[in-house]
Order: sequence, then C-alpha cells, then structure tokens
Amino acid sequence: MIGAVLAGGRGRRFGGDKLLFRINGKPLLLYTLEKLERAEKIDEIVLVASKENAEKLEGFGYEVLIDGLMVGPMGGIYTALSLGDAFVVAGDMPLLVPEFIDFIVERFEETKKLACVPRWGNGYLEPLHAAYSSSFRGFLEERIKSGNYAINRAIRESDACYIEIEKLPENWRESFFNVNTREDLGRLSPLIF
Repeated sequence: MIGAVLAGGRGRRFGGDKLLFRINGKPLLLYTLEKLERAEKIDEIVLVASKENAEKLEGFGYEVLIDGLMVGPMGGIYTALSLGDAFVVAGDMPLLVPEFIDFIVERFEETKKLACVPRWGNGYLEPLHAAYSSSFRGFLEERIKSGNYAINRAIRESDACYIEIEKLPENWRESFFNVNTREDLGRLSPLIF
C-alpha cells in the first residue's frame, strides 16, 4: 500500500508554506512522514505536490508526484491513485497514529471497497486519513471532468466502507489533528514533545 502525503496546499490561512515551517528544528512535514513510515501496512511513501512546491519537497527523499489538476484534495487523491491503491493523508497532520493507519488499511483490504474512510457520528468524513482503491480513480475522473471536485460527495456516492470513529480507541483521534493556522502550533507543541 502506498502512503500518499498531499503537500500541494498554499498555506493561505497559515500565512506561508506551513509544511516547511520548523517546529523544534524540524519541518512540520517531517513529523507527518516519520509517523507514516512507522505504519507497517505502508510499503512506499510519495508526496503529491503542486508544480511550485515540487522542487522544495524533493529534498525530503521521497518520490514527488505533480498534481497538475490543482482542484483541491480530489486532485491530489486522483494523482496518487495513478500509482495504485493508496492511503492518503495531508502533509500537515503531524500526530498520525501508525496503528490507526494499519487498522484502516486492514479494513480496506478485508472489505475490498473503493474507499475506506473514517466517519464521525454526525456523518462528517475524514477523507484525508483514508484508504482508496486505484479503481476509485476512474470514479473521480468522471467527477473531475464535470467540474465536481467535492471529495466527500464522491465518497458518499461510491461503494465505500466507513469506520465509525467513536467506536475506536480515543487516543487514535489525535491522528486527525492538522495545522491550519499558527494558533494550531500552540496546541501542537505540548503533544509533540
């Protein structure tokens, strides 16, 4: 299973390239990559980036795929699936829980669905912490051609398996934490040390 890290955002809310922002001397993206490396079900990691970000990210030592669509997360997922089945996360998720990733990939392999996505009790999905089949790429292509870039809607319209978050160990929920603003860094600091 490929671990695909979406690293193409512009960081407007953060006020700069948050993935390269250093926390304790390490770029934020490196925390995400190190956690993903520890998941046993992930065989290979790739970065999915914009053309503008690609060169900066090559120094991390992973294959960098260019998202030529730039239509948000759907374009990044579509690009990652060109290599095969993928577990997709955002690059700004430094608290990934490797055991949770393995759990999702195992469920994905068991159910053989197009996607396996964590879902909250209120129906909210976590599409950037989910496993996708390479077959889901064709499903996304239809939506991209028609200008419908809503990944949550695509998941709901597909044959997906859902993982009910409230039934899982509570400490796994920190895996969803992502950094959008500089204020989020304040919440992150005690958790990283």
